[in-house]
Amino acid sequence: MRHARGYRRLNRTHEHRKALFSNMAGSLIEHEQIKTTLPKAKELRPIIEKMITLAKRGDLHARRLAASKLKQDAYVAKLFDILGPRYKDRQGGYARVLKAGFRYGDMAPMAIIELVDRDPNAKGLADKENMSKEEAEEVTE
Repeated sequence: MRHARGYRRLNRTHEHRKALFSNMAGSLIEHEQIKTTLPKAKELRPIIEKMITLAKRGDLHARRLAASKLKQDAYVAKLFDILGPRYKDRQGGYARVLKAGFRYGDMAPMAIIELVDRDPNAKGLADKENMSKEEAEEVTE
């Protein structure tokens, strides 16, 4: 029996799981809301909450710990400059998981994981900034 054995393995190796959650945490920090499967979202929540707790500390050691997990400096900068101060008075519970039905192809349960008190304009902002002006005008028309 597999009682209380820690975490979901998600049918992946340790290295694959570590890379998966590093990428998902970065995407969640960037967009502040992502859609994924329910088990992945439930596993991502404690990871992202620990990262925000590091950002609330704000010292150099916390920044280096976050950088070792996130792999991109832009995510670390947003985490420490925007998200840390945003949640400085909140005692945990920085992310929520909302069920979002089932995926069409394989009926996998889907979920939306988002940061509490998120900025609605953050979702897709990097994609909009990377667009050329002509493409942006086509989208707005």
